[in-house]
Amino acid sequence: MDVFYLTGANKASFTNNHPIMRKIIGIVLIIGSLFLGYQGVEKINNNNASVEILDVEIDMSNKSGKEEGYMYIGLAALLLVGGVYLIKK
Repeated sequence: MDVFYLTGANKASFTNNHPIMRKIIGIVLIIGSLFLGYQGVEKINNNNASVEILDVEIDMSNKSGKEEGYMYIGLAALLLVGGVYLIKK
C-alpha cells in the first residue's frame, strides 16, 4: 500500500513542499562526490609504480587498484550530477 494513499497526501504536493530537504540531500551528494573523487585520485596515484634499472624502466602498477580508482571517480561524477540536479530543481 502506498503511504501517500493512507495519509491522503498528494505525491506532487509532498515533493513541492520540501525544497529545503531536497537542497540538503543535494549538498550531501555533492560532498560525497568530492570525497569519492579524492579517494579515487589517491587510489590511482598510489597504484602507479615504476623502477628504472640500467636504463630499463619496469612498470609495477596494480591494474585492479587503478580500476577501482576509476570506479570511484565515475561514482563521484554520478553523485555530483545528482546533487546539482537536486539543488537546481
